[in-house]
Amino acid sequence: MQKAGKRNRCWKRSRQITSRLVSNGIPANVITGGPLKNLYRLKQFHFHWGAINEWGSEHTVDCKVFPAELHLVHWNSCKFSSFEEAVMEDDGLAVIGVFLKIGVRHSGLQKLVEALPSIKHKDTLVEFDVFDPSCLLPSCPDYWTYSGSLTTPPLTESVTWIIKKQPIEVDEDQLEMFRMLLFTSLGEEEHQMVDNFRPLQPLMDRTVRSSFPSQYRLSIEPESEKHALPASQQVPLKGTVHL
Repeated sequence: MQKAGKRNRCWKRSRQITSRLVSNGIPANVITGGPLKNLYRLKQFHFHWGAINEWGSEHTVDCKVFPAELHLVHWNSCKFSSFEEAVMEDDGLAVIGVFLKIGVRHSGLQKLVEALPSIKHKDTLVEFDVFDPSCLLPSCPDYWTYSGSLTTPPLTESVTWIIKKQPIEVDEDQLEMFRMLLFTSLGEEEHQMVDNFRPLQPLMDRTVRSSFPSQYRLSIEPESEKHALPASQQVPLKGTVHL
């Protein structure tokens, strides 16, 4: 992707997996800041991947495709009373996209990977006592953002996409565990769950904007804030990611 305000070669693909991972007993994760005007609460997260490493991600960056992509789906809980209501509105959803690339084993992902054999078939569940999905976010805070749509019905233009510039690394064995999942239920003819994405779509007239490192931002401090703590000493709310 290019700098803010420029038209970019960025497309989306999507199809959600049918097996689910359930996380219980943890505080609700919310995100705020960046392009978001409200707090957005995490509803669910899911992955998309290809049959081989040459494709699988939901977005491309200057025609580069990644073998998989993570989506963390949040809804505007300040403005709407339910996820279902938020889905239908312009500023209802915010989805963080994280590219996965082949490299070293990802320790945070491993707990999910070890659970995948338990949900090999469609409509199966496994529960966690504790899992914090923020461990799946890259260390670099930089991102691209644009206003877009869901890529499954109802296809509403309700999503603020936030695409992390830095991929996370996973090893080949971890990604292969995703590829052993099935679209089919137990007892049915097995249909391997791979290539769970939609064909690439054009960007159309959407503008993709970019975040920039803090040292390149203007620092304008109101008189009333002259004695405020520096940002490095301020503590964010627990469970909140500040973009």
